Amino acid sequence: MEIKNQKKIKRNILLNPGPSTTTNTVKFAQVVPDICPREEEFGKLMKGLREDLVKIVHGDTEKYTSVLFCGSGTINIDVCINSLLPAEKKVLVVNNGAYSARAVEVCRYYGLPHIDLRFPVDKRPDLEKVEETLKTNPDIALVHTTHNETGTGILNPIRELGALAHKYGAVFTVDTTSTYAMRPIDIEKDNIDFCMASAQKGLTAFTGLSFVVGNRSIIEKSADYPKRSYYCNLFMQYDFFERTGEMHFTPPVQTIYATIQALSEYWAEGEEAKWARHTRVFNAIHDGLDELGFKDVIKREEQAGLVVSALYPDDPNWDFNKVHDYCYERGFTIYPGKISNANTFRLCALGAIDRQDIKDFFKVFKEALEFYGVNIPIRYN
Repeated sequence: MEIKNQKKIKRNILLNPGPSTTTNTVKFAQVVPDICPREEEFGKLMKGLREDLVKIVHGDTEKYTSVLFCGSGTINIDVCINSLLPAEKKVLVVNNGAYSARAVEVCRYYGLPHIDLRFPVDKRPDLEKVEETLKTNPDIALVHTTHNETGTGILNPIRELGALAHKYGAVFTVDTTSTYAMRPIDIEKDNIDFCMASAQKGLTAFTGLSFVVGNRSIIEKSADYPKRSYYCNLFMQYDFFERTGEMHFTPPVQTIYATIQALSEYWAEGEEAKWARHTRVFNAIHDGLDELGFKDVIKREEQAGLVVSALYPDDPNWDFNKVHDYCYERGFTIYPGKISNANTFRLCALGAIDRQDIKDFFKVFKEALEFYGVNIPIRYN
């Protein structure tokens, strides 16, 4: 499509864990003639979108489907946990970070029986403990975890966790919000029953559209489960899509147009090339931090390749907010950490960026450190 006035749009480099830096073509895809989302024309757009969302994780569209919701990524956690738990059964949350902890909060708010199996936020889950928990709690019907905990950047072993869930007859749901359409996922090989994401993350579109990709037969079986939410019920939304081709409630129309454009750009770049680009960005982030002397929180070999958490330096002149503002004023956004027992900040390899953007960022970041008198190389006690 022809893009007008694109030079007027300032390009910001977002190194926060989403929303991510977008292309101008995705931005302008929202500028379309007004349309009622109940029109058949719009329904056809959503049908193609839903199929593409399954194909990204290499799912067979006969076995798997995607169900769209209007909301941020947390709505997916809510939907899966409240919709997929049978009566008198229990949820096991494999929890080693802020976003798995959010799933625990969902269980608490709905009053659902659950086990909060906690592990240190800087360590991968102990698979032996997970299996022991499954073995001694035969009423566990749903196992949930997070693929990449963006609070730290750790990569969880979802394939192994999924195998354990299935061994003990449980459904496996994975929060893939920060890996979907970035780090390659194969829903079948990775033993995933349901994964989830939002348009503003790996697809590099905009906030407002979230989606669950999962097993049709399990969704249909869940029709007989307790109804714990009206808006956030997976079967109800799926059933309405299947019968009418529409979302039950008003969809985020412009975001859907932007997401369809983002999907077009995803397929044009290709899964392998896109992951290679994210890896280039991730490596460039590490190179820049290493050169300045910053320390990682997570072992390199256990990082997901998308988020780097760095420890604050032991320097009286370090002030994250001042450094953030210096960078922000020059077009770069950095983000605070999400670890309760350590002061950290995060740099993320998301969005429509490449290695040169990271090199440009570190020039500004180094200037900020020098401006505020932070010692380089960074010092730790």
